[in-house]
Parts: sequence; structure tokens; C-alpha cells
Amino acid sequence: MLKAKQISVIALVIVLMTALYALDIKRLVKEEGDTNAKEQPVNDQLDLQAISQTAKNSLNANLATEIENLEAALKNADESEKADLVKQLAEKWDDVNQPAPAAFYYEMMAISKPDYQNWLNSGDRFTAAYQASQDTTLQPALVQKAINAYQEALKTNAESLDAKTGLGVAYVNGTSNPMQGIQLLLEVVKKDPLNIKANTNLGLFSMRSGQFDKAVERFKTITELKPDPEAWFYLASSYENLGQNQEAILAYLKAKELAADPGLSKFVDQKIQALKK
Repeated sequence: MLKAKQISVIALVIVLMTALYALDIKRLVKEEGDTNAKEQPVNDQLDLQAISQTAKNSLNANLATEIENLEAALKNADESEKADLVKQLAEKWDDVNQPAPAAFYYEMMAISKPDYQNWLNSGDRFTAAYQASQDTTLQPALVQKAINAYQEALKTNAESLDAKTGLGVAYVNGTSNPMQGIQLLLEVVKKDPLNIKANTNLGLFSMRSGQFDKAVERFKTITELKPDPEAWFYLASSYENLGQNQEAILAYLKAKELAADPGLSKFVDQKIQALKK
């Protein structure tokens, strides 16, 4: 069982890093007691028209109009034109960084032309969508969509480490058997020990389960591979929970240096002062 201090640190990590970096894996370590989600039926929330409208509301008028024109063209298109319009919509939603509607159009492409890349693209967008969503009633349906897409991708390419990683993360996030996902991620790092995405997710799961020594090893691997402020921050937090304050201070300072963000800098300075006492 996690100690109160550990729970507090993990929750603080997620709040801070979500705000600063919008991590792909931010939903792996969830803050407890989230009651802000709207209580709506999952099936209603997975209506593409509603998801599209919500996404368009966040765009400027010109971009929203471009997408509406493409949607109208698709609605009135004959069969010979639909594939190209679906592709245009998928790419347009990608361009405006809206993974939820993009995921559905990539899924349409995969259903129409069921090859590995189309299913992987669909799975990756559904993953980005459920990780970005703050709605706990919508997330499970998006996770299930991601699981289905990755499973279809693996039918075409059974050795794909990308699909296995995505599937593993989805199992951890959205099923009652997260160990099924952990086993997939462990399989990935066995074949590719330097796989950043798999190591990141295994590290976060180790933090979530209070296995901070294992988290340290995962995040050390990542920091040796690339200058990643998120990995340095999680490494620092893991060291802190192990009582290794000097190592934590050095890692926090590295995160501060790489991120160059005023909010993180202020937080790190406060952490270092507390750790020096």
C-alpha cells in the first residue's frame, strides 16, 4: 500500500507535468478522487458528430469552416470519392492537434483498407484521445477503441513493438487486468531494452505501485537516451520517495534546466529547499 507521502508526490507529479508537458502517458498515474467528469452514456459520447463539434469549438472560425466543408463533402460524396475525403479529414484533424475525431477517420481508413499502418494510426490517435480526455466516462470507450485497433494491427504484423506497446498501455489504463499490459510492455523491453515509450510506461506504473527502485532504473535508461525533462522529473520524484535526497536534487535540477519553464523552476526550487532541510 502506498504511503500518504507517496500518494501526494505522485499526484503532484501528474498535476504539474500534465500542465507543463501534456505527456502521452500522463493518464498512467491518475490522481485519486477525480469527480469532474460529466456523467453521460459512453455510447452517446462516442458519436463522431458530437466529438467533431466539440473539437471544432476549440478551433478558430477559418479552421472550423475548412473541416465543416470537408465533412459536408464526405456526406454527399459517392463511393469513389469517400476514401480521399476520409483521409483528408484524418490529416486535417491531425494538423489541428485533435486526436479524438482524427482517430475515427483513421479507423474508417483501416476498415476500408485493413492494413497495419492504418490500424496503428487509429490506435495511436485513440490513445492520444483517451490520454487527453478529462472525462472518466468517455475514457473507457476510447481505450477500448485503441485496444481493438492495436489488436487488428497485430493481426497484420504480429511482431510490431509499436502496436504491442500501445496495446500494453491501453490494458494498463483501461482494463481490470493491468498486469496483462505490463507483460506486453516487458516483452517489448526484452526485445528492445532501449525502447523509450515502453520504459516510460513501465516506470510510471512502478511509481503508481510504489516500486520506486524499479522506477529509477526505467527513468535512468530514458535519461541516458535523450534530454527528456519529464523523465528527469519522474526520476527525481522516485529518488525522493526512496529517501535519496541528493540524487533527487540533482535530477530535479536537470529537469529544471531542460524544461526552462518558470512554473517548473519555481516548483523545483521549493523542492530543493525542502530536501536540504
